[in-house]
This record gives sequence, structure tokens and C-alpha cells, in this order.
Amino acid sequence: MPLLEVTDLRTSFHTRSGIYRAVDGVSFSLEKGETLGIVGESGSGKSVTCYSLLGLVPTPPGRIEGGRALFDGVDLLHCPPAQLRAIRGKRIAMIFQDPMTSLNPYLRISEQLIEPLLIHDNISKADALARGLAMLDAVGIQDAAQRLHSYPHEFSGGMRQRVMIAMALITKPEILIADEPTTALDVTVQAQILELLKKLQRDLGMAVIFVTHDLAVVSGLCDRVQVMYAGRIVEAAPTRTLFQAPRHPYTRALQRSIPSLQPKGRELYTIPGMPPDLSQPASGCAFAPRCEQAVAACQATDPRLQPVSAGQSTACLRVQNAEI
Repeated sequence: MPLLEVTDLRTSFHTRSGIYRAVDGVSFSLEKGETLGIVGESGSGKSVTCYSLLGLVPTPPGRIEGGRALFDGVDLLHCPPAQLRAIRGKRIAMIFQDPMTSLNPYLRISEQLIEPLLIHDNISKADALARGLAMLDAVGIQDAAQRLHSYPHEFSGGMRQRVMIAMALITKPEILIADEPTTALDVTVQAQILELLKKLQRDLGMAVIFVTHDLAVVSGLCDRVQVMYAGRIVEAAPTRTLFQAPRHPYTRALQRSIPSLQPKGRELYTIPGMPPDLSQPASGCAFAPRCEQAVAACQATDPRLQPVSAGQSTACLRVQNAEI
């Protein structure tokens, strides 16, 4: 039985200019110890999917329209708020995108780091500080004993991200959701953070949902990858399969956009056009206006995710009909 099973998740934002269907029928599962990558352009619904699972979508304007997310027999989307609070931060933790805006600049690192322990575990502040110090050591903070009582502005971007990882893992969660944890970091620090996440995952035996727009990052980190576009999953496959034999034109376009794969001296490839307006009902495939292989049928038929090979599913009409 999967550790987490999400079925037909739908989340919308009701605004004065219309209803934006940010997540439109997303389904996936997560096994114990597995790393699942969720990739796609900005605005594809990756972060909103994760926020929905933890009850972090602001209401209003956000609203979970339907679906379920079963975690250890508990439906995270419909359980009482007190029950969700007991799970969030304890059994399911999250690393947010920007550590500078996620950390409170007025509070010392020590106060923010031990807060999950004081809320979820019945331990003294002294014991919580001892565990916080050990966790700062584990994530590679130099001179952790001296830095424990510093303020966030006294840390570099990479160090702040390590603090966020320490905060998320201090309760030893069963699932870690990492929402683009390396986006604002330089390449060297990014590699260090990814290696750190892999090591801590092995040590703690937890499952990880890794959210990013960078396919190159997930290639060496994730066991399976789901590609999102316009609030839906358009392709799902084991990582090796996705990179060796991508089927959906959007996945192929994302791979062509990786700078390191570009022929030397040529102009860098970019996907033409813009993502669709999610407040407008889509007729046909949402990617069709930007797809180089689209035909008239793609504009009229709304394809759903279907298996096309062993372990690989794709929401492309032409692939499903074996035309490409």
C-alpha cells in the first residue's frame, strides 16, 4: 500500500477576474523511501499541488474543489484541522522555495529551529536546543554552537537553505516535500544541498516529493518523475525511461531546453508561446497551441493520462494513437 495516494485533486482560485483552475485532476502515489519528482514550467501547478496536501492554500481565494489524499488512512484534504496540524510538520514536512522569506527575520535561528519540536514533541526547551544543534551539525553548518543563536540575515543563502532543511527534518518526518529548494542557489551550493538531501533521506528512510522546473536536477535524484502542464500531469514515468524515451511533446521540449544539451554555438532552444490562461476553459490539449506536432484533432480532443508502455503514461492524443 502506498505511503501517500492522491486521487483527482482539484484546486482553484476564485478571483474577481475569474476562476483559475491551478490543479485540475492530479493523481499520483508515493511509496516509502521513494523520491518522486514533479517538474514543469512556473505556473504549471506544482507548488499548489503540494500546498493543497498540507492545507496551506490560502482560503479565500483558494478552494479545494475535489479529490482525496490518503496518508496512513487519513484523507488530508478532508480531515479536521487539528488532525492535519498534528501531521503537518511532524510526519509530513516541507522545505519552501525562498529561505529568506520563509525564515522570520526578527527571530533567532534557534527559536525557529526548535519550534516544531516544542509543538509536536513533549520535550523541554533544553532538550529541543540540543537536538537543534545536532541537526545543524548534520546539515553542515560550520560552528553550529556559535551560529545557533544568530539571526537569518547573518547567514548566506546556502546556509539559510540548510537551516530550512534542518527545520523540516528535525522531527524525522515520513514524507519530505522539497519545493524548489535549490532555485536561488549557485551551482556549487546546489550540488551540496542535493547531496545533503540524498544522505539525510538514506539516514532517515523517508520518502521525498521533489518539486522543480529543472529536469537536469531530478535526473540524478528521483526514482520517478511526473511532468505537469496547465494544472495536469501530462507524463509520468521512471526517471531513466523519461530521459531515454520521453513520449509527450512537452517533455521533449523541456529536455531540448536544457542548456547543457544544446549544440555548441547554436541559439538556445526555447518553447514557443506562453502557457494557457487557466481561468479559461480549455478545448482540446492545453499544450496544442505551442506544440510543433499538433494536428486538428489535438485542438478538439482533451486527452487524459493513459499508459503507453510499461510504467509510462502520457496525455498526448497522437502518442496514444501511435501516430508519433
